[in-house]
Amino acid sequence: MSLLHLFDLDGTLMHGSAAPVEISRQLGLSTEIAELERAFGAQQMAPHEFAVAAHALWAGLTPAHVRAAFDGAPWLTGIREVWREIRERGDYCAVISLSPSFFVELLLEWGAHAAHGSVFPEVPFTRPVDAAGLLTPEGKVMVADRLCAQFGVTRADCIAYGDSPTDSLLFDAVSMSVAVNAGPYLAERATYVYEGRDLREAYRLVGAAHTEVQAS
Repeated sequence: MSLLHLFDLDGTLMHGSAAPVEISRQLGLSTEIAELERAFGAQQMAPHEFAVAAHALWAGLTPAHVRAAFDGAPWLTGIREVWREIRERGDYCAVISLSPSFFVELLLEWGAHAAHGSVFPEVPFTRPVDAAGLLTPEGKVMVADRLCAQFGVTRADCIAYGDSPTDSLLFDAVSMSVAVNAGPYLAERATYVYEGRDLREAYRLVGAAHTEVQAS
């Protein structure tokens, strides 16, 4: 049976930052997004409220800004190497993030089988955000279930990688999890805990899982 590796983006694949932060940096709006991030982290804003506020903040966003934000982000090293190894093993890798789909989907270029984010309108924006397309922590589990059906695996064949409380429901749903540079709340719920900036090291923590599954 193949394994499905499910990666969060903000704070997990990206060290100490998040897609909204990097996008806002390109627009000179770091202070404004920091306040939204603070409110969201303190649970003073729901995911859809954060998305609507960010959409308004990014009124001047262009595809060039998005590409610059993606290319300049503080990614962990080894992402493409890990995903290439996952593919070579016959396993699957996907990204599930609350961040905007137009940013998350760029990770398909690096070898992810799938990439799901909160559905935002095309950049530059000419339409409002549709709340129905915005992901929540519960929505992450629903996306994971759809991916299981797509790839012919079950939750028992899934490994989740995350960093924040928004990943806790997904951690609870799957058989194995890796807290990557995470706070105590998520770390104590994880199968493995990793601190560092190289995804290859986090992946090695579960490297034996494929062999164990094949042998079972």
